Amino acid sequence: MIKTDILIIGAGPTGLFTVFEAGLLKLKCHLIDALPQPGGQCSEIYPKKPIYDIPAYPEILAGDLTERLLEQCKQFEPGFTLGERAETIVKQEDGSFIVTTNKGTKHQAPVVAIAGGLGSFEPRKPLIHNLKDFEDKGVEYIIKDPEIYRNKKVVIAGGGDSALDWSIFLSDVAKQVTLIHRRNEFRGHLDSVDKVQELKNAGKIKLITPAEVIGIVGDYELKAVVVKESDNIHIEKEYELECDHFIPLFGLSPKLGPIANWGLEIEKNAIKVDNSLDYQTNIPGIFAIGDVNTYPGKLKLILCGFHEATLMCQSAYQIINPGKRYVMKYTTVSRC
Repeated sequence: MIKTDILIIGAGPTGLFTVFEAGLLKLKCHLIDALPQPGGQCSEIYPKKPIYDIPAYPEILAGDLTERLLEQCKQFEPGFTLGERAETIVKQEDGSFIVTTNKGTKHQAPVVAIAGGLGSFEPRKPLIHNLKDFEDKGVEYIIKDPEIYRNKKVVIAGGGDSALDWSIFLSDVAKQVTLIHRRNEFRGHLDSVDKVQELKNAGKIKLITPAEVIGIVGDYELKAVVVKESDNIHIEKEYELECDHFIPLFGLSPKLGPIANWGLEIEKNAIKVDNSLDYQTNIPGIFAIGDVNTYPGKLKLILCGFHEATLMCQSAYQIINPGKRYVMKYTTVSRC
């Protein structure tokens, strides 16, 4: 039995920052994650993707952010159960919880913080009949190492932040980047849309809208994609566009997994919490922070997860130390 003060489900950025905030309150943390290493999506899906909205970092790679967070929290010596999925939770007579993983590892804590991000997920794939035949043969849904695309012809499909951000990033890596979206308008941040337009005007990105990829061409490897394009008067044309890689970035289909069966209040695949105070769920002692939760006005941003973790730890302290008054001190005074 692994015992700790706060058991954190999910070792992504929000979970790792929770360790630091809890450590300032002299609380010990243990983290469970189904992935074999800490970092969540930042490590597993896009370690080389730049992030622009972390305070004090105009730009930081997702993998580097994970390393910084691990460095920040290691002074508080967190424990890790990696490569195992939190499966069941049972509340004890003393109010604590026992969480058991799919491999039978048991953990006990008076407070559980669910920081599972989007949960388990699969990429949303376009409806192209032979798409599966070219997966890992030129078709990728996740960019882990941008160097794979150096001096290659890359076609990206999508209209959200991932499609925009990777188009911008790969414009300095690939031989040619083509961004295809079925609408003229994009869903991403306005700064990213403006940057793509600038790169298009500079000849560093080819932008095709409104259009979509409807076919794959190749034998054993991808050779080209079939593009269906419409002009301003809705005249459609189809043609082949030569490329080495096709990257459809249409988002992820998240699933909560076993957590959905824990008796928590769920809304649209996210855990409802009380954001008026501490992000506690409908079960006292269980909190949900980061992308896994929902409440009015929720923004799925890493920096919002950091804020939620900070407030959650204050309430966790009161649960673990009932009646004991904590006087908050700034880290510039108390040190870490």
